Amino acid sequence: MAAHQEKKLAQERKHKPSQNDTQLSQVQWGRAWEVDWFSLASILFLLLFAPLIVYYFIMSCDQYQCSLTDPLRDLLTGNKHLSDIWNKTPALTYRAAGIYCLWVAFQVVLYMFIPDFCHKFLPGYVGGVQEGAVTPAGVVNKYEINGLQAWIITHVLWFANAYYFHFFSPTIIFDNWIPLLWCANILGYAVSTFAMIKGYFFPTNAKDCKFTGNFFYDYMMGIEFNPRIGRWFDFKLFFNGRPGIVAWTLINLSYAAKQQELYGQVTNSMILVNVLQGIYVLDFFWNEAWYLKTIDICHDHFGWYLGWGDCVWLPYLYTLQGLYLVYHPVRLGTANAVGVLMLGLIGYYIFRVTNHQKDLFRRTDGNCRIWGKKPQYIECSYMSVDGTKYYSKLMTSGFWGWARHFNYTGDLLGSLAYCLACGFAHILPYFYIIYMTILLTHRCIRDEHRCSSKYGKDWKHYTAAVPYRLIPGLF
Repeated sequence: MAAHQEKKLAQERKHKPSQNDTQLSQVQWGRAWEVDWFSLASILFLLLFAPLIVYYFIMSCDQYQCSLTDPLRDLLTGNKHLSDIWNKTPALTYRAAGIYCLWVAFQVVLYMFIPDFCHKFLPGYVGGVQEGAVTPAGVVNKYEINGLQAWIITHVLWFANAYYFHFFSPTIIFDNWIPLLWCANILGYAVSTFAMIKGYFFPTNAKDCKFTGNFFYDYMMGIEFNPRIGRWFDFKLFFNGRPGIVAWTLINLSYAAKQQELYGQVTNSMILVNVLQGIYVLDFFWNEAWYLKTIDICHDHFGWYLGWGDCVWLPYLYTLQGLYLVYHPVRLGTANAVGVLMLGLIGYYIFRVTNHQKDLFRRTDGNCRIWGKKPQYIECSYMSVDGTKYYSKLMTSGFWGWARHFNYTGDLLGSLAYCLACGFAHILPYFYIIYMTILLTHRCIRDEHRCSSKYGKDWKHYTAAVPYRLIPGLF
């Protein structure tokens, strides 16, 4: 939402509120302090089964040609036992461990030691040192925005190797995919556990920590708001953007290379998946400074949800379409291919223009034009832990007048396009649109709960002006 992503404070309160007011703002702004039974049950389910879900999908492709039902049928009929499936699963190897360690170390170097230079010669790109949104404790962190640069350097080296140096095969990721899964899990659990320990014993900012008293909730959702090592290594920005999202396009390229190796060609469906998801990844890095105002950075604490999720869930389940097309190459008819491409581009257009409208409105403090008109908005106030009162504006013009999360609607259209490129023979590649629908709907509800707590009666005025969440007239 434009409000909780507002970076600038419009006016500072001239007097401090009472102690009760300050305590109330602490309780309400940010993630929950009290854990209800449903939240705890959901968290326990994810902690127990999310790693198994990832394994099940990848194993199904490796052993059952991407069928999600055949493994269950074999187990239920007694044709196979769990030990049979597990024994056929590739184990962790020194080669995979070396590849993964070099990959993460390389991304750390690009993130920490090479200041951004892209903003100096790319018109319109915002990079270099940027400020994030104000935290509940009233802190404004600074970030080195250099993700686009890291993506470019990484991919230039990838293509240089593929066409000139030949140090390793372009299929290296696919060929080590399951051993790399174990490496990703090790990193995901290690960084999540370290973040929890750090939150207890040496937090970056103690006022931005939250303890519920429930170990599982704190481990899952995180304690520290912005855990950092030193001045610049920010856990949330690094793990959200690197190494997982930089790897996304490399993973798809490795799938395409494997398809070429196996069948002598790369199908148009594989090209579509690479192109459409590549646009999404490039958009993320082009607008990385804008990402500092999203729910991940502005509201989520850093725990297993982000740490393990960015290391394992994102690279392994967001790339299922390309993996599926290695096992089941699909050649779309011209009309179908054009239709998938258009759906993906329309979804991207809605996603990008909606976010651009919000960013323009925020940067100009509403002194701009949306669709040729001066934007309308609801003015809201909120309070930080230190008792400072801030003001924000919630836009009700443009796409933001159609629905409160219309950028998510564009995201879902693009997600559907990725899946449709794979045809209709299996349900596995459609997991992404199912998951994204659940994720973004949950984000809508989660975000609006925070905004309601944060803005109070002002939020009610906003929802009355913009009554729909995702789909105008329906939801």
